[in-house]
Amino acid sequence: MKLNVSHQTHYTYAQQVKHSTQYLRLTPQNSSHQKILSWDLTLPEYATRTFDAYGNVLHVLTLDQPHQAITIEANGVVEIEDNTEDDNCGHLSPLVFLRTSPLTLADGAIRDFANRYYRPQAQHESLCSLMGELLLKMPYSPGTTTVKDSASQAFSAQQGVCQDHTHVFLACCRSLGIPARYVSGYLYTQDSAHVAMHAWAEAWLDDRWQSFDVTNNTCQPNQHLKLAIGIDYLDACPVRGIRLGGGCEDMRTVAAVEMFDIPQ
Repeated sequence: MKLNVSHQTHYTYAQQVKHSTQYLRLTPQNSSHQKILSWDLTLPEYATRTFDAYGNVLHVLTLDQPHQAITIEANGVVEIEDNTEDDNCGHLSPLVFLRTSPLTLADGAIRDFANRYYRPQAQHESLCSLMGELLLKMPYSPGTTTVKDSASQAFSAQQGVCQDHTHVFLACCRSLGIPARYVSGYLYTQDSAHVAMHAWAEAWLDDRWQSFDVTNNTCQPNQHLKLAIGIDYLDACPVRGIRLGGGCEDMRTVAAVEMFDIPQ
């Protein structure tokens, strides 16, 4: 399946920004799951390309001149291989992803929930059951949480979006001693109401990373395009920045993932 991806992030500020730096994890990498046929970033200035600690492609965009708006665009075509997981295990030990963070810290309620469904002799099956029960307990509810809400806060509220589902699932896995990591990326769906930007989890089982998309209750990443991984959202989010000045900020993001049509 070939997918055409278009993603634009636009910042506007109430006042001039004196200086800003944006950290962009907007470039996917080849694997057995995905083949990058073309990919371009359109940026206001040259950005330094490097890799972060998790092996993600990282562009650092620095704007030293005063500005009141920033537009960042990513466009590309990717071929997805059905029923194939990402075979890139990276340079880090999976044990790194047992480390927790403020956003993924398991409280007593999350630990109890994880233990209720986990069976050591059937890890994958029990995590699939846990995933399904988590979605029932926390229905997809846009606008009910923010990027600052932790796993325990979302779990207590019993609602959230893909980011919250992923944080709670990671908290469950790590509390059980299973390495698990946050994945940011894109999702293709024929439902126009579904957001193209997406997040899911990967757990280290049977000496490989296996996907768990709580929001869609699936372990098959057939319509998923991976951008970045990390301990939590803050490590893997596509766009994250700091600035000096500017006052109030307005950020608008538009992303679309469509089947790629070859021009006739």
